[in-house]
Amino acid sequence: MPTKPSQSSTLIVSLKSSWALLLGFGILMLGDGLQGTLLAVRADQEGFPTTVTGLIMSSFYVGFLSGSVLTPKVMVQVGHIRTFAALAALASATILVHAVFVQISVWIGLRLISGFCFAGLYVVAESWLNDRATNRTRGQLLSMYMVVTYAGVGVGQLFLNLADPRGYPLFVLTSVLISLAVVPLLLSANKTPKFEESISISLKDLYRISPLGIVGMFMVGLVTATFFALGPVYGQRLGLDLKSISYFMASAVIGTVILQWPIGALSDRYDRRIVLTITTLLTALAAFTCVPASLQQNSMLILYLSVSLFAGLALPLYSVCIAYTNDHLTPNQMISASGALVLVGGLGAVIGPILVAIVMDQFGNNGFFWSMGTVHLVTGLFAFYRMTKRASTPLGKQGLTTPTAMHSSSSAIESIQKRAKDEATPD
Repeated sequence: MPTKPSQSSTLIVSLKSSWALLLGFGILMLGDGLQGTLLAVRADQEGFPTTVTGLIMSSFYVGFLSGSVLTPKVMVQVGHIRTFAALAALASATILVHAVFVQISVWIGLRLISGFCFAGLYVVAESWLNDRATNRTRGQLLSMYMVVTYAGVGVGQLFLNLADPRGYPLFVLTSVLISLAVVPLLLSANKTPKFEESISISLKDLYRISPLGIVGMFMVGLVTATFFALGPVYGQRLGLDLKSISYFMASAVIGTVILQWPIGALSDRYDRRIVLTITTLLTALAAFTCVPASLQQNSMLILYLSVSLFAGLALPLYSVCIAYTNDHLTPNQMISASGALVLVGGLGAVIGPILVAIVMDQFGNNGFFWSMGTVHLVTGLFAFYRMTKRASTPLGKQGLTTPTAMHSSSSAIESIQKRAKDEATPD
């Protein structure tokens, strides 16, 4: 009787078929991490009002939502590799045009195109990774994917120190990184997966099933997009130099990496609503603490630690909200709900930078963290309120929390929900 392959050997097989994807995606994340910070800093240097900068950066997420919807249809027609190559070429060209035409209307349009392209790139990468995963390796592959994501975005922030944002070199570097991302995939002989479109559950139905899950997803989308869109502007208006701004942004990524697993583990062990309530309230406190920390220019370490704590508490809540929503879905609903979850997070991402930019224009630089702290405070109170309206899900029926990034497409959410479905209905 043949022996069943071990989990480690199965994972090795999956990695052999996915190395090109992970390498290419890691390079893409370097460009993505540099691109967002570069454009925010350059916009502020050009004297764009904070509200205008917020509008420019939020247009990325308008394009992102469009790309999430349309890319699967394109992949069905032309395949994964051609779709990835075409979108990477368009994204590479788009960032270069930013440097040529420094105009508000042009940048809004370019960011929309860029968001469309990156959404498509994520859909291709994540659906491909999902196809390479098995029931036994899905969680580990997703964790490795998240490591690559955070490492790429974090290191990409530091590339800001390589040249002056007012010049062309950083725009060219971003373009080069995006272009190089497609090379490992094109040189790989791996068979591309078949792609099947999924049907999404309506937002109204999903809210009826899990109000806290929907509110939480919207909140995390709003805060995450706001931080990465306006964080460089906030740092620059504090008087930080480029090196300090890059460390400021990288600190957020480091905090997320450190606290992602502990927060997820706690949400698997206890009532997720309790974890959401406590964590959102702590995040609000951390955000309010960042304001006085920002005023202490003589201690950059305190500022970096405060930002790291804030992001480390805030960003992992995306994964917890997905897991919490899954707890209230049947196996048949889990995968179909992925598009709705991405849409909710995306709507928050579109609204967040514009809303907080308006607050910053009205109340000054401190409005940046005060706004995000208030959002978490309200969410924490709503989570507490929901505990009075519904009994907790038995711990034995809770699925596992899988690390997930806010930019993740419906393909990644489907992969996570497929894992939850597999655990709910074991072989």
